[in-house]
Amino acid sequence: MDEKPEESPRLIQLPEPTAWPIIAAFGVTLLFAGLLTSLVVSFIGVLIGLVGAIGWFGDVFPHPKHEAVLVKTGVLPSTSARSVAHLKVGEMGHRARLPIAIPPFFSGVVGGLGGAAVMAVLACGWGLWKYGSVWYPINLLAAAAVPSLATAGVETLKAFSMAGLIVASISHVSISVMIGLLYIVLLPMLPAKFQWFWGGIMTPIIWTAFIAATLRFVSPTLAQYVDWPWFFVCQVAFGMVCGFIVFKAEKVATMQTWSVAAKLGVEAPQEEK
Repeated sequence: MDEKPEESPRLIQLPEPTAWPIIAAFGVTLLFAGLLTSLVVSFIGVLIGLVGAIGWFGDVFPHPKHEAVLVKTGVLPSTSARSVAHLKVGEMGHRARLPIAIPPFFSGVVGGLGGAAVMAVLACGWGLWKYGSVWYPINLLAAAAVPSLATAGVETLKAFSMAGLIVASISHVSISVMIGLLYIVLLPMLPAKFQWFWGGIMTPIIWTAFIAATLRFVSPTLAQYVDWPWFFVCQVAFGMVCGFIVFKAEKVATMQTWSVAAKLGVEAPQEEK
């Protein structure tokens, strides 16, 4: 007669429970919350995040901490006869990750430059209309990096400054191109019918609110003299132009449906089906 296997206790090693990751995540949350509220909150978040990170590293370095758990052998878990059909790696139609197609990177660069041009025209037009000088908004933008403009008055900001023109051009173009590249990642993940709304209106609202809360720490001169309604109009114009260019670009399929050999650029024989 068959004998049942004896049930004997044994120990297995499992990772020791720890609360340090939650503490570190809470610190990071306070860090970003302070950008919209107060630097004191960000400072507290940095301290909590550092404590959580140090405690977390102490649990895994130089050796991960484990605890012994008592289990019983000889007891087979109950199983179900049902099975799950798994997706195969490299198989066409594999939609495990979205989006399956994105605009090319070049469209993000073009969209960023197009939005930057429209925003520059509107900003200079506002400066010419309100202050009689197209150099006023340019010098305002450069005030964050040019010390002579950081403490300048209105008359100085209205005058031409070569340093202000160079710094403002570099910062404006680089930031615009960066945002254009971000649109490549963001827009394909939004509903196609409302991409114009998210890219042209909601995204400018979000980053305008973020800039309004943090600008006084980056450039007090720009925060003091900026015209926020017109600033928002410029941001929406940028978002609509950049979003339109990126959205209309021909999509390129991502590599998630490729085989491993194709991703690595290796010539491998294909299996016959």
